[in-house]
Amino acid sequence: MIIDCHCHAGKGDGLTGPWDTDAPLNNYNKWAAEAGIDKTVLFAAFNSDFSRANYEVAKIVNAAPEKYFGFAFVNATKDAGRIYQMVNTAVKDYGFCGIKVHRYYSGISREVCEAARKYHLPILYDVMGEIAQIDLFATEYPDVSFIIPHFGSFADDWKAQLAFLSPLERFPNVYTDLSGVRRFDLIESAYKRAGPGKILFGSDGPWIHPGIELAKIYALHPDENSLNKMLSRNFLKLIRNVQQKKLSYA
Repeated sequence: MIIDCHCHAGKGDGLTGPWDTDAPLNNYNKWAAEAGIDKTVLFAAFNSDFSRANYEVAKIVNAAPEKYFGFAFVNATKDAGRIYQMVNTAVKDYGFCGIKVHRYYSGISREVCEAARKYHLPILYDVMGEIAQIDLFATEYPDVSFIIPHFGSFADDWKAQLAFLSPLERFPNVYTDLSGVRRFDLIESAYKRAGPGKILFGSDGPWIHPGIELAKIYALHPDENSLNKMLSRNFLKLIRNVQQKKLSYA
């Protein structure tokens, strides 16, 4: 099985770039089928109202549950005081199995981490190169799993990505996806130092071709066990304790 753990979906309302304007899945679904991807984790495009955006993603996910997982996108600052409510709705009503946070809007918060702990959810948190912060939340919440996408920096910040090797290697609750990472030497270092048990396949679709991102995993020439970990088993391990109630939002 191949699971893409990182894909946006739906409309944004910022209109400053593709990331907060529109994340259509038509091309992505075609590319994913060609690449042999079985399931994809969806979360909202950037939005000023993630409660509404998560509901729209839920309609997509629950219309094709054999194809998609859902993560709840939250703004730790703007949504402060209602994170538990949003996460409860996402898990119990929508059947979601994780939380997405982006430092573009706000850094992570205790409220987010404690909601993740309560519902046994992994957090996919884009730290935007702020690597030192990982030591803080990974230490404070050792029972919460954190997926740091883009190897710590989508901006191709070599220094940040190099620094990320240390927390990835040291903390058992820190994982990464390789979406958008250009430096293959760093990918090889992560594979050798932290091991295949810390790496998840993710594409940052629908704008990045998942087949191209998948090629990075195969280029490591992993054995079958290591390959299966990176393609699906690591992700499935992170969501194994989530208690979901699936409803239809088609």
